[in-house]
Amino acid sequence: MSATAPSPVIHAFAPPERLLAGPGPSNVDPRARAAMERPLVSHLDPVFWDRLPILADMIGRYYGRADGASLCLSASGTSGMEAGILNLVAPGETVVAASAGFFGNRIIEMLRRRGAEIVEVRAPFGQHVPNDEIMAAVAAHPHAVMVCVVYAETSTGVQHPLAELGAMLRASDSDALLFADCVTAIGGIPIEADAWGVDYAYACSQKCLAAPPGLSPITLSSRAIERLGRDGMPVPYSLDLAEHLRFWADRPMTYHHTTPNLHYYALDEALRLGLEEGLEARITRHAAAGAHLQTGFRERGFDLLADPARQLPQLTAVRVPDGVDGRAVQVELLHTHGIEVGGGLGPDAPPIWRVGMMGVNAEPEVAERILAGFDAILPAGAH
Repeated sequence: MSATAPSPVIHAFAPPERLLAGPGPSNVDPRARAAMERPLVSHLDPVFWDRLPILADMIGRYYGRADGASLCLSASGTSGMEAGILNLVAPGETVVAASAGFFGNRIIEMLRRRGAEIVEVRAPFGQHVPNDEIMAAVAAHPHAVMVCVVYAETSTGVQHPLAELGAMLRASDSDALLFADCVTAIGGIPIEADAWGVDYAYACSQKCLAAPPGLSPITLSSRAIERLGRDGMPVPYSLDLAEHLRFWADRPMTYHHTTPNLHYYALDEALRLGLEEGLEARITRHAAAGAHLQTGFRERGFDLLADPARQLPQLTAVRVPDGVDGRAVQVELLHTHGIEVGGGLGPDAPPIWRVGMMGVNAEPEVAERILAGFDAILPAGAH
């Protein structure tokens, strides 16, 4: 009789502490992480139901939304993107989509899979699509149902002039909805969805909000809500926004799915802490920290990808100098200095590092630690 081999010991996963200074996730606010240790209640518990309107109100305040609805999907920002497309665009409808980076391209790919007629308006990677070119495409396609733009392009660190685009679209004869990717924007730069005429926006929990990944705060205008549930609009049940709105609003609750409540606790606390700090103060803090980092890179002779007039404070794309192995620098930063930074994303990206100053990391001393890490790896004059 053969002896049974003993089972190998499986040790507990014990990841190291890192400074998450890439394009996201950022380090979770310790108070948001602590919120996940609160007692778990069911998604059907009235205590949880009673908290959802407060959470929705906080999401709306970050978006500058009072007229419409704000809520959170139990999914990533990618699902927030796809939910907007699936619920607001029917197969065969025309959409104007602007792209100058990876996530603009992803919107276009999702529209293609939806079967939309896509009018692409493009600019080179690292630039932004001029609003007059977008509006020219809208004028040439008066039946377009939506205009899509990335407000803060995570792949390049470029900020689109969204407020200006909203004003131009409202002043035109078009009835197209305005759809905005705010994944890297929320909590880091101003968003005024009502004032700017943004009809649908989506984000994520893990960047400037400093909560764990896994949730997608979204917001819809009244116009967008009116378009939900149209005839001939096949929408997967899990991303049906009309169902989600009922789940958030109906009392007793209309069951839709089992929410990851511990993540909801963390997002709730992260949003509350941002409002406690003050959104204007929080945005100012991100601006100051980003400027500190960008000045430090420029003083060291590095070139930045974005035009200074369009540069995001919370995400900086730094060009890798000629003769430098950008990936090797990332590896040494991670394993020697405990600092994670990102590289280029997508086939169009030039050699770059993407450095984030988001959430609790948006502080001058964090910028100095990042710069010191680069100084230790790259000798003076190497950049």
